[in-house]
Amino acid sequence: MSATSPAPEPPPVVTRFAPSPTGFLHIGGARTALFNWLFARGRGGRFLLRIEDTDRARSTPEATAAILEGLAWLGLDWDGAAVSQHARAEQHAEVARAMLADGTAYKCFASQAEIEAFREAARAEGRSTLYRSPWRDADPGDHPDAPFVIRLKAPRTGETVIADAVQGEVRFGNDQLDDMVLLRADGTPTYMLAVVVDDHDMGVTHVIRGDDHLNNAARQAQVFQAMGWPLPVFAHIPLIHGPDGKKLSKRHGALGIEEYRRMGYPPAALRNYLARLGWSHGDDEFFTDTDALAWFDLSGIGRAPARLDPKKLEHLSGQHIAAAADAAMLQDIDAWLAATCQDPLDAARRDALSRALPYLRDRAKTIPDLIEKAHFVLASRPLVPDRKAAQALDDVSRGILRELTPRLQNATWQRDVLEATVKALAEEHGMGLGKLAQPLRAALAGRTVSPSVFDMMLVIGRKETLARIADAAG
Repeated sequence: MSATSPAPEPPPVVTRFAPSPTGFLHIGGARTALFNWLFARGRGGRFLLRIEDTDRARSTPEATAAILEGLAWLGLDWDGAAVSQHARAEQHAEVARAMLADGTAYKCFASQAEIEAFREAARAEGRSTLYRSPWRDADPGDHPDAPFVIRLKAPRTGETVIADAVQGEVRFGNDQLDDMVLLRADGTPTYMLAVVVDDHDMGVTHVIRGDDHLNNAARQAQVFQAMGWPLPVFAHIPLIHGPDGKKLSKRHGALGIEEYRRMGYPPAALRNYLARLGWSHGDDEFFTDTDALAWFDLSGIGRAPARLDPKKLEHLSGQHIAAAADAAMLQDIDAWLAATCQDPLDAARRDALSRALPYLRDRAKTIPDLIEKAHFVLASRPLVPDRKAAQALDDVSRGILRELTPRLQNATWQRDVLEATVKALAEEHGMGLGKLAQPLRAALAGRTVSPSVFDMMLVIGRKETLARIADAAG
């Protein structure tokens, strides 16, 4: 009786994010990185980073540093060192030469002038401008002693089929694909070759990227097939559009991750928001990293472009600020202060802010909102009230504050007692509690927007409360 052999284990998941270091980390690129990170991390796989710096004229070290910093701030850690595509150029070239030796590529001696002349004539005659090299099947004995490129000997008939995990089955007629250049006349590899060689050598199992690369997938698949390498799973995700449904541009506002960092969105909130841009898990809107890692799957990615919605981001940001642990919130505040070139918190202010955090989260949408509400613990005496707060401190109000002082000196420092004490004085003057709270808030915070006056009194204590009221009452 023969035993049935178990099915082989699938290879561990390996994804990659491969930005070009020619500018900032775009919001769309950040989402692509997040999807790759979630898919790999949620399956115990590896998430790799490759810097596609083959465009030497436009690639800069500063852009590379900005990408690494943006990913680190967003909390997307990668495995191993970031790979430089440019540094692997000789490996790419070696593969092109191997294909040449195997007959899956050929030398093309056509000059750029000849190719352009062919295309001009084709346009004039209304023919396809797809270039068919006369050197594809030429006898090597007829090769001239002249510069040449190495081209892929692509199939001319049939179809190249991409079984895309998002777009479904996508078919490309091979008669519409040219013999693309693999190695230029100067010996440098093309981007299309480099991507395939790197993905193979890095063991990438899933290529998750924007659907603007979908057409590239057919040509890259032909290189995989020519080399006898297994194809990765392709998943081409729709691009992000603006609220108006048009392609994202500067007119839609912030485009770079660094801008969202400076605006004070916590990275957890941005991860949550970006995950929901084009992917869904039922009706869930607010979720944690633990949830996202457990839920994320390629089947949840839609085919329609996602629309950027700043209001939804603000709402999610407020929810994450409300739910964050104090230590994590303080770290986010430190990072925001550094990103906006502000002085770090000293020990005393950090301690005061930590004590105030439970009273600051209500209705705060961003870290700047939180810091504004924390002014009462971060500012030093004497507080300088802003214009609106100063208007609340008229002669009558200051007189009432002076009456309040001895009552607070003797009150038990508990919220209900403090509220009852202030309310009793307000009633004696024929006013509601809210009317007296306005000058009291101005005295304690120097602002008209702050936590509850009673919460502030509990945080700063009796001595500081009485000192601030004395400063304001004069």
